[in-house]
Amino acid sequence: MEGQKRIIAYINAENDVPENVVKLADKYSCNGADELFIYNYTGDEEEREKFLNTMRRIDKTVDIPFSIGLYVSRFEDAKKALYTGASYVVIRKVILPVEKELDEILSRFDSEKLAIEIDMMHDYHTGAQINEYKAMGFGHVILKHVELGVKLNEAISEVTDFDMIIRDSLVRNNIVDVLSLPNIHCIATNYYEEKNIYKAKRVLKENDMNVEIFESKVSFDEMKKDANGLIPTIVQDYRTNEVLMLAYMNAESFNKTIETGMMHYYSRSRNELWCKGETSGHYQYVKSIELDCDSDTILAKVRQIGAACHTGNRSCFYTNIARKKYVDTNPMSVLTDDYNTLLDRKNNPKEGSYTNYLFDKGIDKILKKVGEESAEILIAAKNPDSEELKYEIADFMYHIMVLMIDRGLDWEDVMKELVNRR
Repeated sequence: MEGQKRIIAYINAENDVPENVVKLADKYSCNGADELFIYNYTGDEEEREKFLNTMRRIDKTVDIPFSIGLYVSRFEDAKKALYTGASYVVIRKVILPVEKELDEILSRFDSEKLAIEIDMMHDYHTGAQINEYKAMGFGHVILKHVELGVKLNEAISEVTDFDMIIRDSLVRNNIVDVLSLPNIHCIATNYYEEKNIYKAKRVLKENDMNVEIFESKVSFDEMKKDANGLIPTIVQDYRTNEVLMLAYMNAESFNKTIETGMMHYYSRSRNELWCKGETSGHYQYVKSIELDCDSDTILAKVRQIGAACHTGNRSCFYTNIARKKYVDTNPMSVLTDDYNTLLDRKNNPKEGSYTNYLFDKGIDKILKKVGEESAEILIAAKNPDSEELKYEIADFMYHIMVLMIDRGLDWEDVMKELVNRR
């Protein structure tokens, strides 16, 4: 099989309210899109800043890569676009920056961070012309308004080792035909806004194309069921590993889950198949499915929308019946709990609190303390043992969290940035 085919959902954010853009991006992310391409080429400075803020919200919401199309006139515009968490920034060929600014952008960023969009209807490009953009320093090219045929085939056949994306609404063209074009592994489209992307991927797979899709390595028949043909299924939040609920699957619900990417179960009380969230809207989107060592219990990690429990609680396991005190040293739990404590202190000031003293004094005082604590780390690191260093790092982390809160960042922002750097 050839390289993996990708379906990018594109969203036109021009003249749309941010809430709609964020919701649509999240919807695509849950329903099988491999990537997102979101654009707003408005040249107005205020509108551009609003769009960048929307993209920052999307970075906190979705868990698939996204690219951003923006009116770029200088290096700072491209930098701001990439700082939203975008994988790369898309610049339209018809509104390229002036030569001096473009040269700085191309020299300062890796090619994988830059894409150029070409309108093939109004500015047809040959393969040789497309290759020139690769030589300039662009890592991706988006071709829109393409007309399938020999002429296009000849042009893109000449382009190799360049990520070429066809942007097409799929009103006249068929996705199989587009992704069958030479050297084309990716399509950007808005066709699946109200349609099933997993269904489209299965059509591509039937046409011998390599796509990312849910497929079970073990058939349900090979698993150990109870006397009624059911397997208990434990459900966890894929980000926090919080246990959300326990339900049961039969063969039909298991296969439906694999087919749709949404959790389906068998209701023992109603004797019927049910999709989690079909009445409440609290859907569960599958991230992974594991089978235990005895092949008789399933563990599903999901993106939970809303509450998992019918009572309205996030998890069905909210009633404590016994507890022994213990120290939780899970790094993410500790950092999240400490961050939330500091955030609460900011929102609900307490007299005499050192944390509130820092927030009241403002950014200059906070930065001064961060600088002092970083210097203490350098001094402590010269000591033979690490006891003092451990203390100073903890002090530094406290002040970093105060800084994060003051500047409107949380740990998820930082984690996403680390992931983007992989």
